Amino acid sequence: MDFQHRAGGKTGGGGVASASESNRDRRERLRQLALETIDLTKDPYFMKNHLGTYECKLCLTLHNNEGSYLAHTQGKKHQANLARRAAMQAKDSLIQPALEKARVDIKKFVKIGRPGYRVTKQKDPETAQQSLLFQVDYPEITDNTMPKHRFMSAFEQRHEAPDKNWQYLIFAAEPYETIAFKVPSREVDKTEEKFWTAWNKETKQFFLQCSFK
Repeated sequence: MDFQHRAGGKTGGGGVASASESNRDRRERLRQLALETIDLTKDPYFMKNHLGTYECKLCLTLHNNEGSYLAHTQGKKHQANLARRAAMQAKDSLIQPALEKARVDIKKFVKIGRPGYRVTKQKDPETAQQSLLFQVDYPEITDNTMPKHRFMSAFEQRHEAPDKNWQYLIFAAEPYETIAFKVPSREVDKTEEKFWTAWNKETKQFFLQCSFK
């Protein structure tokens, strides 16, 4: 193509290249430089698809050949995405140690079996209100440990098919296995004289009474 008659061109000098031609020439120089210096096997974002073309997994772009991909990696879009990815990874690296520090260490101990227990059914002679008195023995309980308890819905457990008519009362204390009692799924009377617990440090016995409304 004759460029010598373009504005600014000199006779025999080939003329002044257009902006598109300058860009094309720059991309070609970058491609040649990249081919000489970059090992694509070590590029985590380079992928050859089933069609035989190449993809940039970072920018989600398609390329007909390796040279086209390499020229893309030297462009503004790819470089901007690399900077954005690096910033995100740096931010995650700051957050991760904080999460690890906040993680609660799980206590590990050797369980020595189930504790002994006794359950007594009771009925108030005046109100006919039904109640249960639990006595759980923990003779080998860990020092400075207080037995714990809680009510569990039938839909929380995984040992048997859930039944809405029942709930579970759980007792736990180290180093004993956790035990559970299946009780009616009725509202528990939480008034002080109807629902109470007591821990006898001398005899290592835990008592709990619950009454149903």
